[in-house]
Amino acid sequence: MSTPVTTQPRTSDLSKGSEQPPPVGYAPQPGGYSTQPGGYGPQPEAQGFQQWMTRPTVSNCPPGLEYLTTIDQLLVKQQVEIVEALTSFECANKYIMINSVGQQVYFAGEESDLCMRQCCGPARGFVIHITDNMGQEVMRITREFKCCAGCCWCANTKHCAFEVTVEAPVGQVVGKVKQTCSFIRPLFDITTPDDDVVFRIKGPICICDGPCCLQDQKFEVLDHSETNSIGTISKQYAGFVNEMFTNADNFGVTFPLDLDVKMKATIIGALFLIDFMFFERKN
Repeated sequence: MSTPVTTQPRTSDLSKGSEQPPPVGYAPQPGGYSTQPGGYGPQPEAQGFQQWMTRPTVSNCPPGLEYLTTIDQLLVKQQVEIVEALTSFECANKYIMINSVGQQVYFAGEESDLCMRQCCGPARGFVIHITDNMGQEVMRITREFKCCAGCCWCANTKHCAFEVTVEAPVGQVVGKVKQTCSFIRPLFDITTPDDDVVFRIKGPICICDGPCCLQDQKFEVLDHSETNSIGTISKQYAGFVNEMFTNADNFGVTFPLDLDVKMKATIIGALFLIDFMFFERKN
């Protein structure tokens, strides 16, 4: 008697859900991150072969953040865009987020203006939509465009500092990440929605990015007093070919297992801010 063969459902079969409106001020653009029935944007074909993490059952937890209750580290892998590598045409970024045993936890996709991607490069405003294995948006990370932002020494002013706002679920702000004034190394504050500082992020003195930078670039996540390290955000070396010809970066993030999931989500937001500020090279 033959044994029936079972197949894993493709992501497209699992992504049926209600359509949600795009964020205010970010209309879908050609080549950008457009809304699709059942989720935010097309997920890559490779996800059909990626094992997804099972959603834990947790009470009193923001919907979609249950995965973070059992996680103390994530690998965030940016996908290679062939068109971007061959033509230098800046495409919207896409990422997969994987746990320590290789299971996919989330998919993240950028929504941004087409012209802003080409003209403003890594300084562009963006929205990162983070979806689960059902294609439902569970987190949203937003950075507004600021034409004068990015200079470390004047980042103590509102118009000169990059920052992201993290929503989980969409519509409920759980934290913010703000660039702060510094002279030697990049500094960031991780705050509550009311701007109370909870953690600080301290970057390396010399940030190296490119095919010859073989070591990880580590950003330490410290407590409010800056005496104890509670985690790291690391840009990992992706290999000579990837580093030379693409913007596809690999990041690792660690945090305490028992940390509040809202703060874990905010630290993930810091990862994307750091990626765009220091490792999203101009084509």
